[in-house]
Amino acid sequence: MTIKVYFKDIKERLLLDNLVNLFEIVRERTTMSDGYLRARLELTNAHRLEFSEYVQLTSRNKIEIVTYSYQWMDADNQLIQRWDNAPHFPNLTNFPHHIHIGSTKEVKPGQPIDIFGVLQQINQAIQPHEQP
Repeated sequence: MTIKVYFKDIKERLLLDNLVNLFEIVRERTTMSDGYLRARLELTNAHRLEFSEYVQLTSRNKIEIVTYSYQWMDADNQLIQRWDNAPHFPNLTNFPHHIHIGSTKEVKPGQPIDIFGVLQQINQAIQPHEQP
């Protein structure tokens, strides 16, 4: 897989995902060996998701996400959850992967994740609230 194909797959998912109302690519840069994608999404429940991924192509032609940030906010721009791997919580398990939890300002250990996993988690979190 190339980085261009990976970014194309992301954009196709954003176009087809029922959770995503609209999205804007803020910045996209690709070379043969690395790439950066930043986007803003408006979700169907008026929530927002802003994300960025910096990726590199490994020697085995696999995409490796080097740095990421996925920030999920409510309609009032209040943080619901942010997944990132900035190296500022070295004492957490699975460093540098961690999750910021909304207004509690709690930070808990995270797992490596990509935009596809984040969209799945958000879908799972909001679906029970949208049932009649």
